[in-house]
Amino acid sequence: MKPAAAPARQQVTTVGNHTTSTYEVHTISSINQLPEYEKRHIYSRLIPPELVERFNIQGDFTDRQGNPLWMLMAEKGSPVAEMKLYHQAGFVDPVLYGQITDTLNGQLHIMLYILNDPDSARFDVDRMPDGRMTKFGTLSRNLEAEQKAMEFGLAPGQVRRGLRMLGSAIQGFEQFVSSLGNDLYFAEPLYYHNAILFERYGFAYQKGMKLMGRIADGFSLDGDLVSQLDEATPFRRPEAVNSIRMRSWAIHDGLLGEPFTGVTMYKRIRISSGINTSPNTPW
Repeated sequence: MKPAAAPARQQVTTVGNHTTSTYEVHTISSINQLPEYEKRHIYSRLIPPELVERFNIQGDFTDRQGNPLWMLMAEKGSPVAEMKLYHQAGFVDPVLYGQITDTLNGQLHIMLYILNDPDSARFDVDRMPDGRMTKFGTLSRNLEAEQKAMEFGLAPGQVRRGLRMLGSAIQGFEQFVSSLGNDLYFAEPLYYHNAILFERYGFAYQKGMKLMGRIADGFSLDGDLVSQLDEATPFRRPEAVNSIRMRSWAIHDGLLGEPFTGVTMYKRIRISSGINTSPNTPW
């Protein structure tokens, strides 16, 4: 069942060469009903200004030759919006990749939000040597690439170092959510370390708090997960006891006996939950 689009209350104005209609929109579905120019204007709010400034991206998201750098997929009738922003045309990875959707009751849900540093080394954790996609290591695993990424200092799922702009991205997303008349939104952490980062930015758990408690207990003194850090694989290193990043690699490697799935978090605008399931554990 798809959320219904918001009713359209139209007000026609002119912006530059564009005739612009102002609608009441509260969901991704209702934004996607709008004309292309208006959709792009609204979704551009999700791009951190710091990102645009860092890579000298022009205001219309093209390069100096007029090549488009921002790809937006937001079809009419769909409750999903997907975007890719590149720092230069033809580059293999976007500096920003985002996918958001509606929940069944019309709230916003972040499915993926990735910020890549294009100047850092790339590790092919997202594809097998024969080119098959791994879905960031959740469908299949390129173990050689993953080990190199881990030793380089990356976390599971990262093909490159991040841009350290998550705080700005979350602030921008909250402004976007608020502009649609909502006071909370949801996110789905793909890995353990994502959940911890979201905690530190004030998120709470809709689902998964019990699992996070189990993990915390397992890495405590005499916990059942500590004994499994036996270096049976390169990802199960003893130092994971005191490292969020290395814990995440061990969990990604199957330390729990099950995948890290079924975790959903939410954030209320301008309110921090104060949840911390792994206090005093460094990155």
